[in-house]
Parts: sequence; C-alpha cells; structure tokens
Amino acid sequence: MSEAQDDPRVFWVDPERRGILPLDGFHLSRSLRKTLLRTRFHLTLDMDFEGVVRGCAEREETWINDAIFRGYFALHRLGYAHSVEVWKGDDLVGGVYGVALGRAFFGESMFSRTTDASKIALATLIAHLRQTGFMLFDTQFTTEHLASLGAIEVPRAEYHAMLDLALSKGAAEILSRPLPAGDAVVALLTEATSG
Repeated sequence: MSEAQDDPRVFWVDPERRGILPLDGFHLSRSLRKTLLRTRFHLTLDMDFEGVVRGCAEREETWINDAIFRGYFALHRLGYAHSVEVWKGDDLVGGVYGVALGRAFFGESMFSRTTDASKIALATLIAHLRQTGFMLFDTQFTTEHLASLGAIEVPRAEYHAMLDLALSKGAAEILSRPLPAGDAVVALLTEATSG
C-alpha cells in the first residue's frame, strides 16, 4: 500500500484484525439477485487488467501510486494478478482486481461507473473462485460496504492459519474455466449460503 497516489513509498499491512469475505458467506440481496438474473452487462476475466486498475485509481484519494501500478502489471504478466471486468457495450463500467496465490485470492480494489457494476463484478468473482477451488478471499480491511456483502474480520492469528492452509493446498486455477453467467452466479452463491 501507499498513503496516497503521489506518495512514492510502498509498505506492507498486517492488521490486528483482517478482513475476509467467506466464499460461502456472500450476502446476495434481492436487488442484486434480480440485477444478476437480468443483467445488461457483459463480464470478462483478464481482458482489460490495466483498465480495471486505472478505474480503481480514478478517485480523489487513492493508495495506488506508480510503484503499485508497475508491481501489479508485473504480477499480471506473470499470471498472478487478475481482474473481472464489467462492460456495458464497449464501455468498461466496473471491475475488481486482485492477486491469486495458492488457493487464496487477495482482493485489492474495485470500482463502478454505473449502479451495481462493482457488486456484479465481486459476486461473479466470488462464485468463480468457489468453482475453481479457492479457499480464502482476503479483503485486507472490512468497510461498511464489504460488510453489507458478507465480509467479516478475523484475528491476525486466525487469518494466518487460514492463509497457511490456503497456500499449502496447491494452486487453484482461476483461468481453468469461463466466468459463470448471472443465473449460475445466483445459484452458486445461494447454494453456498444455504448449504
């Protein structure tokens, strides 16, 4: 992380309480369920990684500085950093990106240029991670918005144990199958929370 876009420093954060979004605990509201079922958007995986990172940095205050841009682009070229893009026609209107290691996915940031685009990206990513063998979705911190979607905080020691387990189980293959369609996202997330 960095403190601001013009801050050249980059530092590691290991908070006392870590934010995670349990892959079986995504809160799918009625309105988001309806949006997913009749979506007017098209979603892609890793088709515009740079566009998603730049979209995430397009805000008044951002922690994404030049060093972080370069680092994530390098990780993407190496196959570790991934993005889910939300398109309305030819326009990128939302997305989420992060880093995959072992069976852990570290969500870094998301953005939305139209209502619900980032929620659609995140719901689709969570469903996709479930079907490709991931065990942990790390949000670093828990915001009010993420908590409304099911994110929780866990103590550092518990998080480290979860991370160790996810890293010890071999690599999940995020690119092994296409992203699920809206109806499949709803089914996967509903099954996860009711089963």
